[in-house]
Amino acid sequence: MSDRLVVAAPDADATQAFGERLGALLRAGDLLVLTGGLGAGKTTMTQGIARGLDVRGPITSPTFVVARVHPPLGDGPELVHVDAYRLHGSAELDDLDLDAELDDAVTIVEWGAGLAETLNEEYLTVTLSGDDERRIELVGTGPRWDAVLDALR
Repeated sequence: MSDRLVVAAPDADATQAFGERLGALLRAGDLLVLTGGLGAGKTTMTQGIARGLDVRGPITSPTFVVARVHPPLGDGPELVHVDAYRLHGSAELDDLDLDAELDDAVTIVEWGAGLAETLNEEYLTVTLSGDDERRIELVGTGPRWDAVLDALR
């Protein structure tokens, strides 16, 4: 068992397909911190995760509204999708009151590195990089993620 996984995704479809596989393994209380440059595929990955969770869409970047809640279409958890790009620190993240929904939702925070990790002791960092071919690196913090990463291998 390992707490780190690196996969290649040759295009946006592959990124979404991998996200869908990941989303099917997630449960209420899970926190994902997505990081990567502009256009790296964070929202594309979130779209796939949303399909795996079976939540109501469409999934678009919440850059200007900061956070969106996507209710489940079935019995699964809702998806809370946050874009922390315009936030100026952890105080503004706290103002979103995300901890009120953490136990009942899967929470994804784009641009959350250095901010969102304080929301939960266990979280999955997903780093997207690369130009021609995306590289997706997943690093789990806490024992929750060992089985998830092993299932994705």
